[in-house]
Amino acid sequence: MRPLPGLPLLLLGAVTLQGCAVNEVVTAEETELVVAEAPKDEAMLLDIGIVEFDPGVTESNDSEDTGVYEEIRNAEARYLPYHLKATLQGTGHWGAVRVVPSRDAFTDVVVSGDIERSDGEFVTLSVSVNDAAGTHWFTRKYSTQTGISSYSEHRDRRLDPYQKVFNDIANDLHAYAEQLPPERIGRIRQISELQFFGDMSPLAFGNHLETDENGQVSLLRLPAENDPNVTRLRQIRERDRLVIDTLNEHYANFYYGIAIPYHAWRKTSREEAINYRQVKRSATLQTLMGVVVLAGSLAVDTDSSSSSQRRVNRGLQSIGISEGFNQIFAGFTKRSEASLHIEAIRELSESFGSEAAPMVIDVEGETRRLTGTAAAQYESWRRLLKEIYEAETGFPEPVDVGSPVRSTEPAG
Repeated sequence: MRPLPGLPLLLLGAVTLQGCAVNEVVTAEETELVVAEAPKDEAMLLDIGIVEFDPGVTESNDSEDTGVYEEIRNAEARYLPYHLKATLQGTGHWGAVRVVPSRDAFTDVVVSGDIERSDGEFVTLSVSVNDAAGTHWFTRKYSTQTGISSYSEHRDRRLDPYQKVFNDIANDLHAYAEQLPPERIGRIRQISELQFFGDMSPLAFGNHLETDENGQVSLLRLPAENDPNVTRLRQIRERDRLVIDTLNEHYANFYYGIAIPYHAWRKTSREEAINYRQVKRSATLQTLMGVVVLAGSLAVDTDSSSSSQRRVNRGLQSIGISEGFNQIFAGFTKRSEASLHIEAIRELSESFGSEAAPMVIDVEGETRRLTGTAAAQYESWRRLLKEIYEAETGFPEPVDVGSPVRSTEPAG
């Protein structure tokens, strides 16, 4: 075999690559939020209910393989809708915006979402919007990649690292609502009100609406404005909204309660993901270089006729083989470090509580205590409303339902 003249260059390249990693610098994209320039007529403002998002965790999910942690996703299923609520409220384009525990909370527009990806660096949400009349507004995916400044200590704390996604959703909702004629907006509001009436009193209001096989709701007739049942049911609906507002206090407490640890998790998760890629890239380069150097070293001619050349070639071969193995083992070591990054992410995934504080409601001097999750409390409340309505045969006299308050006693 002939000497391999390029071996010294390969050794130099291997040493240069050792410990080398490419630093990623990403600047996050931004979307300007469209805000109302002047107050709008309240009659033209639609109420929005944002249902808890689907966390997007399958039963077969293995967090060690997917990096998707059920505890984190379940927290995000409540955290992200509440931040969307705050974003929408700040635009001035809508009436009341609430996070609702279920679709049973009748409202003008319902927003639901699936979390397809959320790891601190990337987020992808699939958002679907429908109105009370059964019209599907749109289903769209929203994605963004956070940047190096997204988690800066000097950033605007009112803005979420995923803010571009929330602004895009808010702007799309506004753009769709803007093209609706005023009579259409009024009709949506009427339908959502009659849906509540019909749910509370099917015999009196169950035939005011008709739903076809495609889910489209038609308004057949309106009740008389001087109908005393209308006045009573509107009072009941206001009480229902008060309960939902109280449940939103639960979402708010949860939102602000996990803000610091969740922000820290996303920041660390992003850093770990970038470190993992850099380590993996570096490990691959080092391993490949090690293989090349090792192969080249084994090809060196150590049987040269010149004794001095033999000594040089054997020295180069020894160095090359040593460096080649060093590069290969360094690659394996860095892959082990990458596994430690994944383990660090796993350890940060702690469970966030989902139980709401008990809600106490005074009904005609009788105290009712609702416990469980927000959805369970709302379901209990709706059953209570219907029981009262049936017992009082349509509320011949206004029933005194006191404003709900949170109990200081623990759930149980």
